Amino acid sequence: MTASGEVVRRTTRLAQGLRTFAADIAEGFFDITHNGLAVLGVAVVVALAALVARPDLRQVGESQLMSWLQARQVEALGLVPELDAIDRATAANPKDLPKQQAAVAYWLSKKYRVAPEPLSALVAEAYDTGRRAKLEPTLILAVMAIESGFNPFAQSPVGAQGLMQVMTGIHSDKYEVFGGKLAAFDPVTNLRVGVKVLQECIQRAGSLQAGLKFYVGAAHLPDDGGYADKVLAEYARLQQVAAGRAVPVITPAPPAIRTMAPTPAAPEAAAPADPQKVAAFY
Repeated sequence: MTASGEVVRRTTRLAQGLRTFAADIAEGFFDITHNGLAVLGVAVVVALAALVARPDLRQVGESQLMSWLQARQVEALGLVPELDAIDRATAANPKDLPKQQAAVAYWLSKKYRVAPEPLSALVAEAYDTGRRAKLEPTLILAVMAIESGFNPFAQSPVGAQGLMQVMTGIHSDKYEVFGGKLAAFDPVTNLRVGVKVLQECIQRAGSLQAGLKFYVGAAHLPDDGGYADKVLAEYARLQQVAAGRAVPVITPAPPAIRTMAPTPAAPEAAAPADPQKVAAFY
């Protein structure tokens, strides 16, 4: 055999050895990886079985995961997540209302420059509460419009508060079932209490006009400063809007600040239809 032949033979043997070595390494790596994945799969199955058998462990895991995700959100947004905040919002989609109610909500929104979503919730509540109290919902909305211009945080110098400008101190008993006097600033609660007070005023006075005079605290005064006329005029406009008629939108002046204080009720002032013998309410 020549020297060149010997070199070729050795080179071939070396190449075969390298290929065998590489194949052995690849096979070993595959076996390790395969066995590792198998172990991982077994671990996952065992973990899932444990979570199914132990709901308490699952709850702990879910809680920790949610805490981690919330922490990441706080870090990314700079806001603390509170997914149930929407439940506290007094708002509704006007498109979800019946046609009549939606028309009233949009008209009031334009006139009083208030977002249609919270107004839609108030309109829906006025219709629901008015049905139960046997009062026209458009009358309830007219009182709100004149009293506060739909400002749920309005307050007068004499203590009338919220949408319906109810005297919270005098009617604190009505707020007890809603958790206390601070509920006066919850729009829906203020609406419901205000409707109850308005209903009592009308029943005691014997007429709508006289009841509105009672509501504003002018039962013993020569006149109510035009309050009842303003409410009734807005009531008439809202009736037309609800009936589908086109009513011009004229932006009103800011609502007048109530300065009339109620007169304490006398024990003998129980007759339902004599406005001269019944104390002022609002």
